Amino acid sequence: MQLIPTGDADKPRNQFPPVYVGDQLIDETDIASELQHHPAGELSAAWHEAAVSLVIRELLLRRAGELELAVTDDNEEAVIAAVLERELDVPEPAEADCLRYYEANREKFYSPTILAASHILLAAAPDDIDERLQQEDLAREMLRQLREEGASFETLARRHSACESREHGGSLGQLVRGQTVREFEERVWAAPEGLVADPVESRYGWHIVRVDQRLEGEPLPFDAAKSMVRHQLLESVSRRALRQYVQALAMDIGVSGVDLDLPDSPLMQ
Repeated sequence: MQLIPTGDADKPRNQFPPVYVGDQLIDETDIASELQHHPAGELSAAWHEAAVSLVIRELLLRRAGELELAVTDDNEEAVIAAVLERELDVPEPAEADCLRYYEANREKFYSPTILAASHILLAAAPDDIDERLQQEDLAREMLRQLREEGASFETLARRHSACESREHGGSLGQLVRGQTVREFEERVWAAPEGLVADPVESRYGWHIVRVDQRLEGEPLPFDAAKSMVRHQLLESVSRRALRQYVQALAMDIGVSGVDLDLPDSPLMQ
């Protein structure tokens, strides 16, 4: 990640404008440190998101001071939460609003898809390149045995897998999204039932995977989806209220150097 120059005499000048909240300068080095939390394709976009994040934080801490809430380095997050709880008025969605949103967005409300899957884990540390190459070769040989020689998946799992599921022939039982690591999930959830064609690589090593059963999610009736509907509406209303609140603080205190015409983005969570 390219860092923002600090502006020292022997370094190139910062290519971005200085950022102020009131008369308080947001230090360039603080923005540079914040960049790691805002990955983006362009440095300018990452810089802007990092700067806006720090501006929002400073605005809320300023407001905490006006409310005479004691702020220390150890309690900033708690104080910010207290400010928002005290100042934001977020109405509970009415039943009619929930029903209207449900009817307009039925495709969002399904029971989770469930997979029954089995795997054989050939473990290798992420930084051990030689071991990972060896385990990949072994995984491909086992796949060949399974496809061409009719080898028993359960037997190979008990003999070779580094996962405790080997005691059950490699069975992971029923899975829903979020129960396994991302790189495993991306490959396995896209696969049809049966033996996954190629080894699946994860941070733990290589996996030979068999999708034993796939149960697709089904549409949920309103009564079953009501809590999900309420949560989504409440989150949307909360973000809108927070955006308006931050913009009001910015107008009152003054902000320069960044655009605070905030979208409904993760910055407003």
